[in-house]
This record gives sequence, C-alpha cells and structure tokens, in this order.
Amino acid sequence: MKKIFTEESKLIFRRIAPFIIVLILIPLISYLIWYIFPTKTLEILVIDKTVPSDNYQEHQSIYWTFEHMKIQNSAGEFYQKERDYIGFYPDNSPSFGTFKDFSQLSKNELIEKSLNIDILYFADTYGVFENDFSQTKSDEISKKVYGGLNRGDINLLREVMALKKTVIAEFNTMASPTPVGIRTEFENLMGIKWTGWIARYFDEMDTTINADIPKWFISQFVEQHENTWVPSGPGIVFVHENGTVEAFSNGLDYFGETPKIRTQRINQHGFKLPEIVPYPEWFDIVLIERDYQVISYYDIDPSEQGKEKLRAMGLPRFFPAAVLKDVGEGQYYYFSGDFSDIQNSIGSPRFQGLPALWRGFHVVSDFTDRESFYWNYYYPLLSQILEKTYQEKKVD
Repeated sequence: MKKIFTEESKLIFRRIAPFIIVLILIPLISYLIWYIFPTKTLEILVIDKTVPSDNYQEHQSIYWTFEHMKIQNSAGEFYQKERDYIGFYPDNSPSFGTFKDFSQLSKNELIEKSLNIDILYFADTYGVFENDFSQTKSDEISKKVYGGLNRGDINLLREVMALKKTVIAEFNTMASPTPVGIRTEFENLMGIKWTGWIARYFDEMDTTINADIPKWFISQFVEQHENTWVPSGPGIVFVHENGTVEAFSNGLDYFGETPKIRTQRINQHGFKLPEIVPYPEWFDIVLIERDYQVISYYDIDPSEQGKEKLRAMGLPRFFPAAVLKDVGEGQYYYFSGDFSDIQNSIGSPRFQGLPALWRGFHVVSDFTDRESFYWNYYYPLLSQILEKTYQEKKVD
C-alpha cells in the first residue's frame, strides 16, 4: 500500500507547522479564551466633543479597552465608538456635522440620567474648528464649530457627584474654549485648579528643521524674549492662557530629553504601572486639593536654572499626571494629559492576552511610539480603574 505521507510531505509539514501554530492555533485559542470569559455590566457615558473625522482619535482606545474587558451596557451590548458617546458627530454637511449634549435637559431629566450612570468619562471637550475640515492644514486657531464644557455638562456632573459615582476627566476638559465661569464650577466640583499652563515636548527646537512648532508660539516667544530664540535640540514649550510663553532647553533648563511620568512601585491604591514612562505630548499643569492622592506625576528634571524659571512661572517642581479622590462609593480621577488619544487603529480587542503581547513589542522607553504609551501606561491604568469600579458595583 502506498504511503499517504511521504518523507518529503512530512518534512514540509514540519516546516510549516510553526507558522500554523503562530498564525492560526494561538489566535484561535486566544479568541476562545476571550469568548468564554463572562461579560461585565457597567453603564459608562463618554463625552467627546473633539471628533473631526471618523477615526475617533480621542476615544477609540477607550472603547477598545471596554470591549477587551468584555464590558457591556445594561442592554447586553458592547459599546460602539461610532455611536455610544455624547459630543460631535461629523458629516459632509455645510455645518460639518451634528452634536448631542445635555444643554436642553431639565433637572429631573438630568437626575434620571445620572441614576443610570456608573462612570462619567470626559474624554475630550476641546471641540472642533473650521480648520479641522479644511484641506489646507494650519496651526492658527479658526472659528469654533462646537466645543467646550457647557451648562448641561456641569449640571450632569453635579448630579453624578451627588450620587458618588465615578468620574474620569482628561487634559483640556476645563481649558479653552470652555467659558471661565463654567471652568470655575468644574474646578470647584472636582477639587482641581488649572494653573493656566499647558506644556509639550519637541524633539528639535530649530525652527528651520522642525515645522511642527506652532508659528504663533514662535512669534509670541520672540516678542516676549527680546527677539531671541532658544538653542537647537530637544525642548519643552510652556503656554499660559494669558498669552505668556516659555521654553526650556534640554541640557540647559532640564535634563533627560522628555518629560517623564513617574509612578511609585508601591502606591496607596495598588495601581500596577511602570515606574517611568516618557510622555512627549501636551499636558496641563494643575493643582489638587489635599484629599487627592497622586497616582503618577510629571518630572522634567529641571536644572537650577530651570527651577528658577518654574518659580518665576508660579509652578511647582513636580506636576500631577494622574490623580485620584476617593469619595466612598466612587472615585474622581483626573489625567493631566491627552492619554486616550491614539490616531491609528489598534486592531480587534477580541483576543485574550493582547495587551501583554503588545507590551512586549512596544518598548516603554520609546517615546516616539504612541502605541507604546497606550499599552504600557494608559491601558493598564484605565483597565484597573474599570475593574475596581466593577468590583465595587458588584458589592453594592
């Protein structure tokens, strides 16, 4: 009888078997493990007003986390990034899109809404501007289409807080274009005060090389610093809401190239996060009330000259990056950075173990890799917050 498997076919199979295991068997097992895990029910309301396109840059990573953790709404459905948020919905109309918020809801309607919320998440309230829809990109500020916190947001926040639900807010929630009066109410409710300063790292301050430095920053800096500019090389720019600008040069005003997010290995609430994560994006500098605990903080490692500059700017040596206020049944969190922002798709969330796998591929120290920050810092932080909220809800 002729052999079914020849020595040649066995050799070919041995060669392709590892590829079959890697490309088919392991993903299949990973998916099946994810599939059999039980779902978790949490009512989460995400507010994102900065949605100029359908890539959902400011909240897609949040929804990836929801689905990977198998978090569903009370109707037993996974959250959809395209529809399950409050904010701006872009389209091709002359008005660029439509929006949905709480500005027209009565107090009773807001109370009813808040009763069904487990987590209120302010992902991004900056909004959309006409330049966002222009073929010609410009860093100059154009006319606002929609954005900023409004009275409805504050009223809902107040009702949610009265019920001691969990609130999460990110960078720029209370800054421009939010009116000052609304911002003050947000600050008083959250127990957080914005200093008026925001900051960002640039890998090269030579304006002939780096076109990413905003032209308005260059002109304001030169005007305010006797027609001088900073040395070439890496730097950190600071911008105040009153128009004051400052710049720190690496090796002169600070060390270590990028701002670092530092987290103590042993912290009060047990968050498991990397001790040091570089962060090159925009962040705001806030002051917090004493009943907040600092999960992580920014360290720019200033020189003595840099410390003098910080003092002149009215800023402390360290800046809060992620903070937590425990209110018993829930918590208030504030992230002083655009943490959830990620431009590119990060694939299907329906495979168990993906975050650990991607952490192996995305080195935590590579600040040029935006996904590295997501896998190494933001996903672990948000997933632990969501799990904590879910477990507390189960106890209740």
